[in-house]
Amino acid sequence: DCTMPLARPTGQIPDAAWTSGFREMTEPWKGAVGCLGVAVFFAMTIGIISWQALEQSPEEWVLRGRTGGMLWERRRGALLLRALPAGRTVAVIAVGGVPAAEPPPPRDRCWHDGGQFCYAWEEDAELRLSLEPPPAPATECYGVRWTPLRPDVMLKDCFSMANVSWYGGASVRAQRWPLNGAESHAQPFVSGDFSKNPAGYGPVLERYFLGSTGVTVTVAPDVPLFLSLESDRHFCLETPAGRAAVPLRYLLCVSPDVAAAHRHVQTPPPFPPRRSPIWRYHGPAGSAAKIKRGLRSLAKRLKRHRLQEGVLALGERSTAILAAAVRPDHVPSERRKKRHDSTRSWDPSLIKPLQLSITLSPYASIASPLFLRSLRDGEAASYWLSLQPQFGGCSVPLLTTWKGRLCARLNITSEAALSWYLARARRLRQALGAAYMVFEGAEGNAFLEQAVPPPAELAGDRYTGALAAALAMLGNATVISAGARSSHLPLFVQMSPLRSDWSHAGLKGVIPSVLHYSLLGYNFFIADAVGRGSLASDAPGDPELYVRWLQIVTFLPVMAFSTPPWLCCDAWVLNLTRQCIRRHRDFVVPLLIKYSEEWLSLGYPIFRPAWWLSPTDPTAFTIEDEFLIGDEVLVAPITEKGQTWRDIYLPGEGHLWMDTNTARVFDGGTILRNYSASLAEVPVFVK
Repeated sequence: DCTMPLARPTGQIPDAAWTSGFREMTEPWKGAVGCLGVAVFFAMTIGIISWQALEQSPEEWVLRGRTGGMLWERRRGALLLRALPAGRTVAVIAVGGVPAAEPPPPRDRCWHDGGQFCYAWEEDAELRLSLEPPPAPATECYGVRWTPLRPDVMLKDCFSMANVSWYGGASVRAQRWPLNGAESHAQPFVSGDFSKNPAGYGPVLERYFLGSTGVTVTVAPDVPLFLSLESDRHFCLETPAGRAAVPLRYLLCVSPDVAAAHRHVQTPPPFPPRRSPIWRYHGPAGSAAKIKRGLRSLAKRLKRHRLQEGVLALGERSTAILAAAVRPDHVPSERRKKRHDSTRSWDPSLIKPLQLSITLSPYASIASPLFLRSLRDGEAASYWLSLQPQFGGCSVPLLTTWKGRLCARLNITSEAALSWYLARARRLRQALGAAYMVFEGAEGNAFLEQAVPPPAELAGDRYTGALAAALAMLGNATVISAGARSSHLPLFVQMSPLRSDWSHAGLKGVIPSVLHYSLLGYNFFIADAVGRGSLASDAPGDPELYVRWLQIVTFLPVMAFSTPPWLCCDAWVLNLTRQCIRRHRDFVVPLLIKYSEEWLSLGYPIFRPAWWLSPTDPTAFTIEDEFLIGDEVLVAPITEKGQTWRDIYLPGEGHLWMDTNTARVFDGGTILRNYSASLAEVPVFVK
């Protein structure tokens, strides 16, 4: 400002000053010049103030690329990502941890480099923006790096949800699509178990967020990250304050639309073979003999009802009981070989043509012979995650809870422990004649659960990633309960257990979870089972819920059943189950094989949201109750209790869609209002 303070003296003006001033003012030319000078001075002052208040833009370019750029918005202290030439804002990033009122200057510390912008808030943090190589010609990318200048500075960038639908990131208890409707306090961005922490993040997550405006956010893998979700307002990326000044680094990319933004090349695994359906065993489990009789009984009933295809799946407890009868656990230090007792063996031919699936976990109860033996032999620290002493002494196993028991967890950083664990899994598979193995408990960070800083090699989700990489060596007939940086591995992922109801924590959460998993690269998953769900009580089943759940999983990679149809429903549901299994085998599996090849070559997800074919239609951005298989099949199930109709959005303006039930043809880019679908029908359209 060019304004000057004006003195306002008090008291009487001296006679000498008054007389002198009067004489000067009597001279016409001196008075005219004086008045003109005062007028010019005030005019300049008012002009400068007006320019600062009215004319100066509240936004300022800080880095400009070929098809877009970054601006600083003064009013709220935010970075804007803007696409050119239309000038549309594709992302608004509210900056936390620095004084928002202090704007970066027009000229920055990196002025000599047109591809970078640098600015430091001297007391708090340094910001560096840079143009980065794009993955595709129509895409432009910007690197964002915040570096704290004091240990107590917590970096926090919040991405606005106003006029933007966001996808990806973390799975949540009641899954939403998009994630705008989710709510979560700031917590470590680590996969978790909903049974331990219902308010935490779920078993599948990636540091990748996709916006409906065509923007992607990818956080660097080595950043200790916290994530918070505030429903319909924003999601925030944070780094914790502490002794180490850890930068917050992420990559922003902008593409012409949301589908183009996600069409980046991945390195997917080959399609893992999996026999469907899966029938979960919930029979007697008090002893190995009871389990064998229960399996034979279930196999006979399935054959009697002409449902003899698929897999009988044992849970972890039944697997442990049966395995103990066949071959007791032992650790590698035991040199003594045990002879095989043929009278106690399990004969897989007793359930043919059905196959067997067994379940293991990286946990061992502290009361189990396995753990006690390793403790006795002095190998506990090698085989289980342990706390290292600060001042000498022995390492102590890090204890945690698993299914209500106090347990130790496998130390995957030990080659000896990992080799032993994989060898044990192979022995059990051979001894039980199992075709498939399910590994539960892969999610979570046991150190963070106990508020203990993890070692560097197990920071964040590195336990999950390392365990997945090890289990992939067992072959592609392996199922794991979590995914983090492991979508490139040929593993099936078991979805989180759901409630047996119509809410987003139950049936309504299935399709949002399908879209979430597939977007993050986990296209081969097993949805929660038909028939009362995994979190069901002992209450009688709901036949309508059973049927609507069955109709959804028919079009997914694997059909799994917790309750056989004859235990819950009338005979017509049993007939419908047979029809759905045949439809899955004859119609869905060939589609999955076809689009898994496209996934392998192009990186496109197999299960796609409606916006995949309508990437600029805002109506498509929030549709969470229908999905595409590839580009050619649209599935629109009923997810509301008691309804026999629904609105259906047909994506892709210019395309035609045929109802497979009625052979009627409709235009794409339209909404079918109150479209009829009886309890025995699921609307399916072929393009």
